[in-house]
Parts: sequence; C-alpha cells; structure tokens
Amino acid sequence: MAGVEIHANAIATLMEGNAIAIAIPNLWTRSLFVFVLVGGIAYLVARNKHNRIKILVSFACAIIWGGVSYITFISTQLFFPTAIPIIAIVAVAMSYLTCEIVLQQLRKKQLVDIIRKNPSSRIAQEILSQQEEIRDLLLQRELEISGKMLDGRYRIVKVLGSGGFSETYIAEDTRLPGNPLCVVKQLQPVNNKPEQMEVARRLFSSEAQTLQKLGSYSQIPQLLAYFEEEDEFYLVQEYILGNALSQEIPSGKRNNQEFVIEMLCDILQTLAFVHENGVIHRDIKPSNIMRRKSDRKLVLIDFGAVKQVSTDLLENLEQTAITIGIGTKGYAPTEQCLGKPQYSSDIYAVGMIAIKALTGIPPHELEHDESGQLIWLDKADVNHYFAEILNKMVCESFQKRYQSTSEVITALNQLILSQNIPSPSSNNSSINTLALDDCDTPTTPWDGLSEK
Repeated sequence: MAGVEIHANAIATLMEGNAIAIAIPNLWTRSLFVFVLVGGIAYLVARNKHNRIKILVSFACAIIWGGVSYITFISTQLFFPTAIPIIAIVAVAMSYLTCEIVLQQLRKKQLVDIIRKNPSSRIAQEILSQQEEIRDLLLQRELEISGKMLDGRYRIVKVLGSGGFSETYIAEDTRLPGNPLCVVKQLQPVNNKPEQMEVARRLFSSEAQTLQKLGSYSQIPQLLAYFEEEDEFYLVQEYILGNALSQEIPSGKRNNQEFVIEMLCDILQTLAFVHENGVIHRDIKPSNIMRRKSDRKLVLIDFGAVKQVSTDLLENLEQTAITIGIGTKGYAPTEQCLGKPQYSSDIYAVGMIAIKALTGIPPHELEHDESGQLIWLDKADVNHYFAEILNKMVCESFQKRYQSTSEVITALNQLILSQNIPSPSSNNSSINTLALDDCDTPTTPWDGLSEK
C-alpha cells in the first residue's frame, strides 16, 4: 500500500504541474551550503561561555532547521539539505556534551584533592555533607589503602590528609602490645633518578635525625621510626590525642586577652626549644598546633622543613642557599614566601595566630595601611602594651621584628608584671627566668634540607 500511495502522490503532483524539485541541484553548491549552514551555527554556538548553553542552542538549531526544511517542502515542494546538516549540528552538541562531562570529572577530582588537603575545615565538611558522590570518592580512597602494611609493621587505619607529594595516615603499630596508634607521613620525591634519589635519601635521613632530637621535648611529637619503601620515604611519629587549636579560635570568635597571652606563652616555650636546636618550623598555624587531651598543653606538629624532601629543590643542588617557600597564606611572611625563612618568620606566624584569636578574623582577610602595618586594633579588645608586642611580632620587615623567642618572652614577662595581668597557669604554660636562660639565639638560620 505504501508504494501505491507514493506513485499516486507523484502522478497527482505531475497532473497539477507542481513537481517536487531539489532546491540546490549542483552538488558542490549544495556542499558549500551545508558547510556554511553548519559552520555558521557552530560559530553562533561557540560564542556562548557555558557548555550547557552551547548544547541547548545546538539542539535548538537542529530542530529549527528541521522545521524550516519541512515547511519549505510542504509549501514550495523544494528539497533542502536536511539530514546531513541536522546530523552535523547534533554532532556539535554531542562534542560539547562530552567536553562538559570531562570538565566535570576534572573539577570533581580537583575538589577531592583540595578536600583531602583540608579534611577537617568547616568548608570541606559542608561540601562533604552536601556532595554524596565526593564523600564516596574519599571513602573509596580510604578503602583502597586501609589495612595496607608499611615496613611490615604499620597497618594503615585512616587517611588523615593528602596533598602535593605527601599523605598522612593514622596507623597501628602491630609489633607493640595493644597495637597503639601512630601517625605515618609518606613523602614522595618529585624526581626518582638514581643520583638524586641518593641525595634525597641522605637529606631525609638528616631531617629524620633532627626530628628525633626535637621529639625529646614534651610538646613536640616523638619520632618513633623512619624508613624507605618503594622509593617513598616514611616518618612514624607519636599520635597526639586532642583537638587542633583551630577549633578553639574559629573565625568569628573573639577571645579575651588573658586566653591569648596564655596561648602565646605555651607556644613560645616550645618554639624556643625548636629555634635553640637550629630549626625553623616554617608552617606554624592553628591547625598545626594540637591541644593535648591528657594535660591540655599545646603540641607543635607538622614541621614544614621536612616537606622539602618532596620538592623539586633536588633538581638544582647548587641552589642550597635559597629554599622553596613553604607555609600557609596569612601566616607566612614575605621573606618565607620568597624561600628565605628566618627565625623571625616563625615569630610572625605565632603573632598572626594571636591576632586571629583576638579578632576572630583570618589573617589573609586583614588589611594593611600604606606603610605595610597590619590593621587590626579596632577589631579587638586588647591592652595597648600587648598590642605593641604583637605589632612588632608581625612587622612586615623581618629586620624590625623580634629576632628571637627570648625577646618576645622578655616582653611578655614585663607586660605581665607591669600591667598586673594574671600569669598563665602553671598547669598549662609558664614564662620564667629559666626559660629565658635556655633560649640562646642561633646565629645561622637552618633551611631544612640544605646540604651542609
């Protein structure tokens, strides 16, 4: 029946003298028409910034051209190229759809990497609470590595953080009674060439020995072991049960002066010991200071110097006088960002922590005046003399800051005595003459991984 209908339709059309015709009979002209039509639509689509709009416009153009071709055929009996242009336009739409899917996957991967670096931050927790898929990806990573044995002894229990060329885990020491928890830090050098791996191995060993020495202080995690496995370096440190200082001084909360002075006393005592041993921490910030649950003292963790093992500093062994900048925005001063840390760089970071605690404002959100001085006094309730101490700690020029922790301790002692400010409780931290006597200022800053 279909064939009969087609023939009947053709005969009727010829009898009325209204034959069906191809609008563009010449093949090359027809090809050029299709090229211009599809190219013009592709240009129109490409002018939009968002892939989703490009996809919608492409499909809309395909539908419109199909409608125009049909109406033209019905009204004038002219055939315009229809199928090939529509297929080409749909192909343009599908290409943008593919690009959008790929970009979404890349963005998701970047977001997962960022959250892995800061898993405990408020923003990260908010994202995880709303993005089930991202949470599943992080859990999948934990499942992949959970239970893995390192050095035939340390069983990974949880991934604490990841970023750059390192990861941090909580692990069980299976060779000790009760399988006590410890923190394992994995460091992966950028370059695994034999000669540079040998240098990295030597520097890593030197750094581990330095951390072992620092770990003898009660408020620095003890180094339990260090080893190399599959061209990756591992540090095993004491697990500190407690909360990060960042939970005590969150954004938006203004703490009183007495609390901040007590906090400073506690941190400076530990920092004095660190500097006394020729080490610059280089990554002091609230999340790297733990309030130990057992005695409520502040413990300084995550020494930035060791991170140098994972950088491309090893690419140029002659540049040992300048190190790659390590630190956190707002807490790292200019000279540290330029790769030239000083002892006063750590003092700057501690001062910024104090100002954050007093104002409730993250350091990177505070403004500076024309002279480079930090503007914060109008946002805190603080004694004038204490403000002077903090301003000197966070001076933009490192030459104008306190050059040693002993100088800051002396200034705080004088403030406490002259202003009748309650002294820090002996249960937490104290500044005393003995501490001052023990704080000899080092003469040469130690850069972390420079070869001696």
